[in-house]
Amino acid sequence: METTPLILPKKNKIKETYQSYVPLLTQIMSCIESKLKLTLQLNSRPTYKSRIKSFNSYYRKVLRLKAEEAEVSKSLVPLTDMMGIRVICAFLEDLHEIEEQIKVHFDVKEVEYKGAENNFREFGYESIHVLIAVPPDCMPKELPLPLPKDIVAEIQIRTILQDAWAEVEHELIYKTEFSPFDMPLRRKLASMNASLTLADITFQEIRDYQKKLQKEVEDRRSTFYGKVDSITNDLVPETIPTKKAESINRVSPYVHGTIDDMILEAIHTHNQGEYDKAISIYSQIISAVPAPSAPVMAVIHKHRGMAYFAKGNYENSLEDFKASVSFDPKAFRAYYYIGIVYNVMGDHKQAIENYNKSAEINEFQSHVYYRRAISYFQLDDYEKALSDLDYAQNLGLQDPGAAGLREKIVAKLGLGM
Repeated sequence: METTPLILPKKNKIKETYQSYVPLLTQIMSCIESKLKLTLQLNSRPTYKSRIKSFNSYYRKVLRLKAEEAEVSKSLVPLTDMMGIRVICAFLEDLHEIEEQIKVHFDVKEVEYKGAENNFREFGYESIHVLIAVPPDCMPKELPLPLPKDIVAEIQIRTILQDAWAEVEHELIYKTEFSPFDMPLRRKLASMNASLTLADITFQEIRDYQKKLQKEVEDRRSTFYGKVDSITNDLVPETIPTKKAESINRVSPYVHGTIDDMILEAIHTHNQGEYDKAISIYSQIISAVPAPSAPVMAVIHKHRGMAYFAKGNYENSLEDFKASVSFDPKAFRAYYYIGIVYNVMGDHKQAIENYNKSAEINEFQSHVYYRRAISYFQLDDYEKALSDLDYAQNLGLQDPGAAGLREKIVAKLGLGM
């Protein structure tokens, strides 16, 4: 039985055709990359890599897909990955966010999750591949060459570690005579892949922990300032409402029982109004053996001082804030808090002295000048009070008490409105 011989495309002719399209494809790809950079929004800034598929890779794929079509040497065979743009993110949570943003802003044709089917014994890079139509504003108005209908670009979304693994895997496997049946090497590669995957997961858990801690700190600081306003500022027509902290889940088992975990629990109970319990946890951290580092001690004394302040125990609060600056002489917030306590205790000269120290370290704190203005007002130094209030508002002060304070200062100076 006779068989029809396979007619292979002429490589040189295909190369000539493909290379004639490279400048046009590069122009389109650069435009898409620019649109991605303008469109995608993350807290952690992604990095970008882009490439036009090399001719050798293109030709091998054409042979696999179009080996029987001699016509391929006369026109461009469209492949989905001729234009490739890689978006490399810091954390696993960013992958889904980037994918969703691309779906909103681009015409997505297909999404493929590479490596999702691998089990723990297998190795292979993981990546999200998104095929998008070329945006109309990235298509040149006058095409120097006819483009295939429905041409697409491929966007790959990976973490930094996924990208590193993909690069190394490409060198070890696709550019060598690596045998997939060499079991010792397979085990080593699988182990490395698992280690990088675990590292990605751990980085994400640390990120989640930091977000929880940051939220708790912000809630605690908001509550503290609300109490300060209610105690120290009879000039304020209304106080800032404080919100009750939302319940949080325990942090991951990777940090459970550590000082980090204790800090998060202490701040959370602090926000919930359980001040005695919070003070007890802060005290355990301070008395730990071995002692925490100086920066940690500075932070914990500051938090415990705020808890004492919430209880109305101003003497202990003052001691803790002073301890905080002894561990960290650049702790401008602790100096600010010392000033607030002295203000509450009626010692406005000491309050001003500590507001000055805070401002010397960080001159862009609008609330420091606002609080110092209140102390100057209490000392009947109305000109300095007005000067500080003006400076605070020039720095962008947003405080409902500022207008009331200004009215009282103006009245004292007899300036009228």
